[in-house]
Amino acid sequence: MRGVVSGAMITALEDLGYADCFDDVYSCSSGAVNGAYFVTRGTWFPLSIYFDDLTTADFLDYRRVLRGDGPMSLDYLFDVVLGSRKPLDYSSIVAAPQRLHVLVTDVDTLEPLDVSDFESTTDLRSALRASVWLPIAGRGTTTFRGHRAMDGGMLRPHPYRAAVLDGCTHILSLSTKPMGTMRTEPRWTTRLLARHLDRLRPGLGTGFLVSTREYLGTGRPYLTRSIRQPGAPAVLDLAPLPGTPEVHRLERDRGKVLDGARSAYRAAHLALEHDDVLVVPRLTVAAGHR
Repeated sequence: MRGVVSGAMITALEDLGYADCFDDVYSCSSGAVNGAYFVTRGTWFPLSIYFDDLTTADFLDYRRVLRGDGPMSLDYLFDVVLGSRKPLDYSSIVAAPQRLHVLVTDVDTLEPLDVSDFESTTDLRSALRASVWLPIAGRGTTTFRGHRAMDGGMLRPHPYRAAVLDGCTHILSLSTKPMGTMRTEPRWTTRLLARHLDRLRPGLGTGFLVSTREYLGTGRPYLTRSIRQPGAPAVLDLAPLPGTPEVHRLERDRGKVLDGARSAYRAAHLALEHDDVLVVPRLTVAAGHR
């Protein structure tokens, strides 16, 4: 559910008229779905997916674990929500001049993939599904282009690094954790997850810990431009304001998810326009939806 934060931020970008300012959109995990909707424009309605569609048992139900399944239903997300309820226009993304990059972890080769050359709408859908495949929320792995795959953040914790590797000179980075919450060492839950990943593929958990420690050690330039060294890109990193309650990955409280969206939209507006705002979600009528 933490993706509601970056989802609200890109909604603010569109509202403020910045949507066409970006050549490429780099994304991973739930941010990949956010980025996909951003490329098609019209982000307010898809933002409601988080608090209207993903806080229900249709998507997140821990009783599935008793049946040997993961608690999240990606079939519901892709077939029902993205497929018909709040349809994602895959064709327009493939054809869009603004290029979407979807980060995927290739489990078999232990490589982080930056996928932007989508072969078809089916290929794009497969990349998005792989990028949001959390190892703690689904059993095993999914498949992308014939290889086992999962969440793009396993070996590359933040998509802005992919933009740096591609030589981007000016980067707007969207971070979902509030300012001041960065740790210097992985949590015990992260180390536990690493053990699980190593059981799926030897070396995957080790790579996950290495990339996590590297990311935690760099810090983030919250709401300010990084000091540019010769040849280094200019990075503006947006994150929820200090003291903002963190939206947890598996949050089911609709009110907390809505609060996360409001605070993230406000942070983006404050950083880009230097103007504080009171955020009220829009109400959208979808014809034929029940």
